[in-house]
Amino acid sequence: MMERTHRVLRRRVAATVCAAALVLPLTACDALTPGSAAAVPGPRSVPSSTAVPDGDTTLRLQFADAPLMVDALIAAFEKDHPNISVEPQYKTFSDYVQNLKLTMTSDTAPDIAQYAVGMTDLAADGHILDLAPYREAYGWDEAIPPVSLDQLTAGQTSEATGGRALFGVPAGLSMTGIYYNKELAKKAGIDGPPKTVAEFEDQLAAAKDADLTPLGVGALDSGGLHLWAALLNQLMPTDDYWDWVNGTKGATIETPAAVTASKMVIDWGRKGYYNDSANGTAQVDSTAQFAKGDSVFLINGNWAAGQLATVMGDNVGFFPMPGEQASAPTVASGFSVSYAVSSRTEHPEAAGAFLDFLTTPEAGQIISDNGFMPPNPDAVKKPEGVLADIAEGHRRAVADDGITTFPDFAAPAMLDRLRSGVQKLIANRIDPSDYLDSLQDEWEEHHAE
Repeated sequence: MMERTHRVLRRRVAATVCAAALVLPLTACDALTPGSAAAVPGPRSVPSSTAVPDGDTTLRLQFADAPLMVDALIAAFEKDHPNISVEPQYKTFSDYVQNLKLTMTSDTAPDIAQYAVGMTDLAADGHILDLAPYREAYGWDEAIPPVSLDQLTAGQTSEATGGRALFGVPAGLSMTGIYYNKELAKKAGIDGPPKTVAEFEDQLAAAKDADLTPLGVGALDSGGLHLWAALLNQLMPTDDYWDWVNGTKGATIETPAAVTASKMVIDWGRKGYYNDSANGTAQVDSTAQFAKGDSVFLINGNWAAGQLATVMGDNVGFFPMPGEQASAPTVASGFSVSYAVSSRTEHPEAAGAFLDFLTTPEAGQIISDNGFMPPNPDAVKKPEGVLADIAEGHRRAVADDGITTFPDFAAPAMLDRLRSGVQKLIANRIDPSDYLDSLQDEWEEHHAE
C-alpha cells in the first residue's frame, strides 16, 4: 500500500511540475512531448498534383508488420511503375515503436513509414505529411470506407483543404482473436467456437483434461498483450476504453473490469492453460508451434492467417473472443496496417502513387491473400476457410462498432509497461491492481501536459 501511495504522489508531482512550467518559455517538460524538440522539417501537406516524375525514383519504406504482404505489394507496384523502386526496411514491432520518433525526426527518415503509436504527435509537429490533398485528387473516399480513414486524422483539420486531415492510407485492416485446431478440439470433445467467455474457459479446461495444451501464447513480445486486451474488450465498456486510449481527461484503466480481466490472465496460468514457457516464446514462434499441433487454441491476429492456412488448410478455424453473454456485441482489438509519408521526403508524388496503389483491387487481393481485410472487401474474391472466418468476425465487429485500437496507443511508451506487466500476470508475480497502477502511471505521465 505504501508503494502504491508513493506512485500516486509521483503522478501528482509530475502533473504539478508540468503545469507550473507552462509559464516558462522553455522547460524540461518539453521532453515529455514526442517530437517537440525537433524543428518542423518543411511542408506540412502533400501537393495537390498526382503527376509522377518520369525519372527513376527510389522510395525507402520502413515497416513492422506483414513482410510477405509488403514484399508482394512492392513487387506488384514496381511492375506497374517501372521507374519507381521501393526499398523495404523491416523492423521488429517493439524496435519500430521505440525508435519511431528518432526515425521520423532524423535527416535519414524513410520516405514512407508504417503508421503506429506516436504518429499523432509526429503529425502535430509536422514530421509526417497531411495527405488530404491526395484524398481528394485520387478519390480515396470512394475506394476506402470512411471509418478506415477516420482513425488516421490525428484529430486535426487539414490546413491545405479545410476538411479533415489525413496522415495515413490503410493497406489492410486487422483484428485479434482465437485460432483453433479442429482435429485437436474434436479430440477434447469441443464441437465448435464458444458463444461466451465462460464457455471458452470450459473448452480450455476440456483441452487440459484431454492432456493437451489448451492455449498457445507468444508473450515474449505481443501475444500476452493481445490475450489481456481480448479479455478487457469483453469486460470494460467500450466508451470507457476509448476515453483511456485517446487520453480523455479523467480517464483511467484502474477499473473493476480491468481488474477482472487481469485476474483471468493469472487464473488461466494457475490452471496450466498456457503453453510451457509462454513468457519466453515470441508470437511468431507460438504461431509455428500451433501450426505443428502443439496447442488446441492460439491467441493471435489475422496477420498469422496466411501462414496457418498454408500449413493447416481446412484444419484451422478462427473466432473473436466471445463476450460475457451470447448476445453481447463482437469487440476486438484492431487497426489498419497503414502508411504515412515523411515531411523529409523528396518524392511526395511517387509516395502518393504507392499509397494510391494500395487502394486498387490488385492490391486488395494481395492484402486478402495474406490474411488481412482489404479496405474495400467488395473488390476482391470471397475468401475461404480460416480467411472467411476472420472476414466474418471482422464484419460482425464493424457492424457492432466493436473494433478498438490496441492499448499501446494510449501512450508512446505504454508498450513496454503492457508487455512486461502481462508477463508478470502470466507468471503470477504481480497483483492486478499494481499492474493497472503502473499503466495509469505511464498514461498520466504522458498526458500530464
